[in-house]
Parts: sequence; structure tokens; C-alpha cells
Amino acid sequence: MFMRSALARRLAVQPPGSNPALWRFAGECHGFLARLTGYVGALALIAIVLVSLWDGLQLQTTATAARSGWSAAARGYPAFAVSQSDLFGKTEAYEIFQHPEGGRKDVLRWAQADQEIAELEIYRPGGEASRSGPSVADIAGRMDPGGARELQAAGLIESKFGPVALLGLIDRSGKPPCLGFNKQFDQPDMRISGWSCQGDTLPARRAAIGCMLNRLILLAAGNDAKLAEFFARAELKRGECSPAAASPARSADWVTGAQNPQLRGGL
Repeated sequence: MFMRSALARRLAVQPPGSNPALWRFAGECHGFLARLTGYVGALALIAIVLVSLWDGLQLQTTATAARSGWSAAARGYPAFAVSQSDLFGKTEAYEIFQHPEGGRKDVLRWAQADQEIAELEIYRPGGEASRSGPSVADIAGRMDPGGARELQAAGLIESKFGPVALLGLIDRSGKPPCLGFNKQFDQPDMRISGWSCQGDTLPARRAAIGCMLNRLILLAAGNDAKLAEFFARAELKRGECSPAAASPARSADWVTGAQNPQLRGGL
């Protein structure tokens, strides 16, 4: 306003001998330039504010993605497979999920008649591991998404990865429960978990999980030498896939065994 008032005072006095038309044109040009300068300054200020808001939104989006977690990998190659599966005739799906902080989940699912009957997940954590929920609660949610998610211990089975604890959904209908499992490793940092409803009896379902684990193989380790060595050593301990796999592990006792304890003597 000061500039415009100063300009107006200067233009108010027309020099002697000047052309009135040219003098008015010069005044209009000065006024136009002053307004143009104001407009450009306002646009620059708006642009600065928009860039600042956009940067803040990007940071918030990144932070939200890091907290909320997992997304399907657009490009990824299967790292694991289940060889010689007795799940032939079932639809098999392989999905890869990645976390912004480096975690990866390879998930194999089998379905029959549009209903999932088994799942196997290999989780290799990244920086998000400190915020991951309890593994047992995670398995319960995957086994029974819309139910009460009540689990109970269902004994142990032997596998090429060592003894594996089983968890069973509490089913008061008398039917054999679907069984879940969870196995945590330190070297390499990895968790193998999943569940299965395959089989008509409890021993058959225990055997199905044992076979699934024994037939799990590594396709590609990338640059993870510890992962490749781990699977190579486990393969040396691979047992036969038979109903014998359903028997409790040798280390199981009357607390961890799947069956009711055998009592001695009469009452």
C-alpha cells in the first residue's frame, strides 16, 4: 500500500511537456506491475504452504504404514514349498506379505470347496518384531476368525524341525478339533506356524501337520546363509510321513500328551 500510495503521488504530478496519453499509460503499467508482484507473492506463499502440507502428509502416511503393517508384495518369488503334498486336489495359494520395516511372511493356503482347510506361514521378522502380537493369539485368529478363538494345548509332535507344540480349538460338539501349531527359532530368526483341519480323526490331523512340516522345503534363501544352512540340517532329520507321525513326541509327558493320562491300578 505504501508503494502504491508513493507511486500515486509521483504520477499525480505530470511533468511539463509530457504527452497525457503516454503519462496515463505509464501509470497503468506501473499499477499492473505492482498488482502482478502482489499476485506472484501470494501464489508463492500458497505454494510454500501446500508443499509443507504435502510433506507432512507423506510423513504421516509413511508412519501409518509402518504402524499398520503388512501389504501384499507386488513382486516376489516363492521362497518355500511343500513337496509331495498329500493335499493334491485342493486349491493351493501362495502369498507374500512385506512390512515397511523389513519383515516378510510367506503364506501357503489350501482350500477345498471354497473353504480353507490348511495354512502354513513362515515369518521372518524385521524391525517390526518388537510390536508383533502374541503368536498364540495370532494363530487363534487365523483358525477361527469369527469365533471365540479359544485354544487348548493338544500335545506335541516330532518333525524335522524338532518337537512342535499343537493347539486345538475348543469344540464342544464332540468333533475332532482343527489343530494349530507354532515353532519359534532364534538362528535364523524365524517363526513357522499354521493350522490344519485335514483328517477325520485327531491322530489323522496330527499326522497331517507332521507331514506338512516334514515336506516343507526351501526354494530360495537369497543372501541368507543361515536360513540355507538351517534347512539343510533339518532335511537330514526328515522322517517318514506316516500315521506314526501322529504319535506324541518322546519328550511328551502326561501334561503335554494329546491323550488322557493312563492311570494305574483300580479305583
